[in-house]
Formats: sequence, structure tokens, C-alpha cells
Amino acid sequence: MSPAADWLEQLEARLEQQLEAFLRANPAQEALLNEQERREQQQRQRQQLLQAEALRSELLQIAAEVREWRDRSERARNAGAADLAAKADRQVAQLMERGRLRWQALEQLGQAVLNNPGSPAHDPLDQAWARFEVDQELEALRRRQQRGR
Repeated sequence: MSPAADWLEQLEARLEQQLEAFLRANPAQEALLNEQERREQQQRQRQQLLQAEALRSELLQIAAEVREWRDRSERARNAGAADLAAKADRQVAQLMERGRLRWQALEQLGQAVLNNPGSPAHDPLDQAWARFEVDQELEALRRRQQRGR
């Protein structure tokens, strides 16, 4: 370890000790700090829920567009308009990719919530169950997508 890194770690440890000593000597300040941390945690959770809802809405919209473009592709193919059907198929592929990226973002957001110590799902069993539910939803979506092809 470099001397600068060692010095920085020592400084950080000393500052942490001073903060802990200050909070022990001033319980009212510790209570205020804990309350502030709790409010910030709640605010982060609200933001995450809003993000999750926005992603969910976007996924539902993408799914509707995929169905619409698949129908269009099928109609074009049945009418002998192969070029138009191919363009519709490319649109479906683009939408599917966009949906896949949104699913990944939603899954990452879910993992962030699960890994959050303030989350009710911080318990390992709750985390395992939440992961199981996400995996089940993803698998159901994959099956629906494969049936639609």
C-alpha cells in the first residue's frame, strides 16, 4: 500500500472515531443524524419505486408494440408483401432489444433494492424469494415471446 493510501485510511479512521465520540457525547445529534439517514433512505426507496413503475409501464408499452408489429408482419406476409413483412420483422427485433434492455434495467433496480440494508427484503430468505419471483416473471415473458414468434 502506498504511503498516500495509508495516510488516507488513517485519516478516515481518525475522523470516524471522532464522529463516533461526538455522537456518543451528543445523543440528540445522533438521533437527528439517524432520522436524517432514515428520511434519505425513504426518499431513495420512493425514487426506486418510481423508476420501477416507469420501467414497468415502458415494458408494457413495448409489449403492446411488439404484438402490433408482429400482427402487421403476419398480415404483410399473408398478402405477399415480403419486403414490408421483413421491415416489420426488423421493427419487432428492435423493440425486443429495447425490451430486453428495459428488463435488465428493472432487474438491476430490483437488485439494488434487495441489497439495500433499509429494505424489508434485506433478509436472505426475502432476497431469495424476490429473486425467484423475478426469475419466474422473466421466464414467463420469454415463453410468451417464443410463442409469439
